[in-house]
Amino acid sequence: MKALPPKLLEMIGQLVAIPSVSSIQPHLDTSNRPVIDCLANWLDDLGFQIEIIPSSESKANLIAWIGEGEDGLALSGHTDTVNYDQNGWKTDPFRVQQIDNRLYGLGTCDMKSFLAIAIEAAKDFVGKNLKQRLTIIATADEESTMQGVRTLVEQNRKLGRYCIIGEPTDLTPVRQHKGVFMEAIALYGKAGHSSNPGLGKNALDGMRAVLNELDRFRKELAEKYANHDFIVPIPTLNLGHIHGGDNPNRICAECELHIDLRLLPGMQISTLRNELHERINKTIERLGITCKFESLFEGVPPFETPHDSKIVLLASEQTRKNPVSVTFSTEAPFFNSMGMETVVLGPGSINQAHQANEYISLPSLDPATEILKNMIHTICVQP
Repeated sequence: MKALPPKLLEMIGQLVAIPSVSSIQPHLDTSNRPVIDCLANWLDDLGFQIEIIPSSESKANLIAWIGEGEDGLALSGHTDTVNYDQNGWKTDPFRVQQIDNRLYGLGTCDMKSFLAIAIEAAKDFVGKNLKQRLTIIATADEESTMQGVRTLVEQNRKLGRYCIIGEPTDLTPVRQHKGVFMEAIALYGKAGHSSNPGLGKNALDGMRAVLNELDRFRKELAEKYANHDFIVPIPTLNLGHIHGGDNPNRICAECELHIDLRLLPGMQISTLRNELHERINKTIERLGITCKFESLFEGVPPFETPHDSKIVLLASEQTRKNPVSVTFSTEAPFFNSMGMETVVLGPGSINQAHQANEYISLPSLDPATEILKNMIHTICVQP
């Protein structure tokens, strides 16, 4: 006879104890396979069907399910965490400690606790006559490339009709968030002695023209698009990093700018990126300067599930809270693209995510478990 998974707090403690940092910097990046294997063992012991899907050489997703039917519910969470600065932590990031009704540890809030809560909620439905499938999904690399969920999209997986992503939302349903992409713009001129500007082509002068054009672009986007469901109701274009030149008495031959654009629902990353390239190329063509673009982050599309969709209405009913819109990004648009009605809903606050001394409130765990149980029952037992 197979053993039952540990109790909820023990599951959280064991998941946090397994390092699973994802980072675009290779020396910081670690595999998530030990977390996936841990979850798979627990769910296998419960009687779930298990599938482990590689998303890269050292990373994988987990899909586990019970029941049949294509209109079921998926509970999804990512297995990775951001990197941490040990100097900022008052406790061991990889050892859950309970202090003042809080559980401290890396990933307690974002978002290993949700995966444990999903298993805790699912225990009640093992061996029951489910009319629709209940699926638990654990993904890789959400904090870096989102390659885990991108792999599921590429494989055109059919994972159910409804999805709850348990990012920390203070148990408030989220039905919209902005999209984001990041771009590097590198200009190449010609170096020369600063005493005679005609000896070269100044990339810094070219970047000044580019900055002016980006400012015009930003203003035009703000005039054209608005969604007052968001705290910041317009698209934003942030100038995040610039570097150029090497000496005051040399004409600058190279200059590079990094920007980040935040899109509203209804806007397309490819369309915006193409317009950005077109405008900048047109700006510099008369200056004798060349340009190279590099995608720093492929991007996350904007996310929107209609306010009257079943999953949003059910989440609002169970939480007794109206759905909201947030500025941070999640895997939700990818699940929507797979034909699922998706809502973002989980315990913990986004204010605690990506911070030293990350924690989740103990009193939030039981309500989160009950909400998931009720939603599983409504969708999978009494569809």
